[in-house]
Amino acid sequence: MKMFKLERCFLHFVLVHGGLHGAWCWYKVVNQLKSAGHNVTTLDLAAAGINPKQVQGVNSFSEYNEPLITFLASLLPEEKVILVGHSLVFVTATVVSQNLTFLGYLQEDFTLALSLVRPLPLFISDAKLLRKQTALTKYKNGRVSKVFIIAEKDNIQTEDFQRWIIEGTGPYADVKVIKDSDHMVMFSRPKKLSFELLKIAYEY
Repeated sequence: MKMFKLERCFLHFVLVHGGLHGAWCWYKVVNQLKSAGHNVTTLDLAAAGINPKQVQGVNSFSEYNEPLITFLASLLPEEKVILVGHSLVFVTATVVSQNLTFLGYLQEDFTLALSLVRPLPLFISDAKLLRKQTALTKYKNGRVSKVFIIAEKDNIQTEDFQRWIIEGTGPYADVKVIKDSDHMVMFSRPKKLSFELLKIAYEY
């Protein structure tokens, strides 16, 4: 599988982790994208990864996302980035402890994940509050092209559930499927994920 590497067309990817994880979970994809000549930024959201904030001090979605918002605000007006987000943290929190399955993980990845996960802020378990804080307006939704990547063998968020998410959070410019990928697609299919991200970035 060849990576795209076009002269004078270097991209900037911003990779945002899902629930319980941190910037560390992207390390394989970071290596793939950087080896193709692109810039990559990974961030720890509030109280995640090595972010010093304590989980008890994060009481809203805006507080949780503050590191990402601060970073995006620091970009020059003409600077464009490809924002890549993983999972739905409020869904992951309810099932990860018992139902997480690993299709393509190396034992080292599993050990790393178990040693670095951190609890989620309590506000994420409040579905009503979370819906209110993450509601999209008709005016703003769709102004930026979005592409949804389905993890075909995700046992946390099944393909049917992912398609339900697509229906409720569209419009999407495209929907792609990565075969034989579990929930942590950056571990199970890092090369394929990186390849698809580059295709999407050049197309949109």
